[in-house]
Amino acid sequence: MRLPRRDSLLYKVTMDITKRIFELRDEGYRDFQSKLIPTVEKDRIIGVRLPQLKKLAKEFYKEAERGEFLEALPHYYYDENQLHAILLSIEKDYDTAIVNTEKFLPYVDNWATCDTIIPKVFRKHKNELLPYITKWIESGETYTVRFAVGLLMRFFLDEDFSPEYPETVSKIRSDEYYVNMMTAWYFATALAKQYDAALPYIENEKLDKWTHNKAIQKACESYRVSDEHKEHLRGLKRK
Repeated sequence: MRLPRRDSLLYKVTMDITKRIFELRDEGYRDFQSKLIPTVEKDRIIGVRLPQLKKLAKEFYKEAERGEFLEALPHYYYDENQLHAILLSIEKDYDTAIVNTEKFLPYVDNWATCDTIIPKVFRKHKNELLPYITKWIESGETYTVRFAVGLLMRFFLDEDFSPEYPETVSKIRSDEYYVNMMTAWYFATALAKQYDAALPYIENEKLDKWTHNKAIQKACESYRVSDEHKEHLRGLKRK
């Protein structure tokens, strides 16, 4: 990690917030987290529980220095990235949220941080968001693609649903587990919310075999999918 110059404001802000994060450290929780996030080295995990980071983020959001912290990329610690993701999620201005999300995505290196970035303000600007989702999917970057598919799953499977969205997701091909898992999660959720639109992608085997079977598994584990639909889906598993 390249820190800002020691005499700079960025350096001071980075050190100050890192110190505040360390004050919340739980080493036992760090050991637990390290097993769940294999792409992050254990010495880069401080070990702070998410509710505590969310509380810190709400406090820090009101402070003028938050802008400097968001600029101080890359962060070294996983918990700093988590704090960054939470700050993006509670950002109230859409343009600011988009700019800062674009800056941050190249530095996201694990599924947990990726899935923590859920800017609430995006819900109010879905039409403006769609071109970014398309760009992020086309990036080919593991966690950028995962993030984009996650947005389609969270924001575009209800009243704003369009058949073109599952078509876009179905065309993703990746060797990355964390991309394929999100794709499976997307289709499992689509089978719960938009069953008639999502089912042909399973019946016609539009997904790769692993993602296909994982989507069925997750749909069959969901209480939102009827028993009748689950029975049909089990018969569509690929060997």
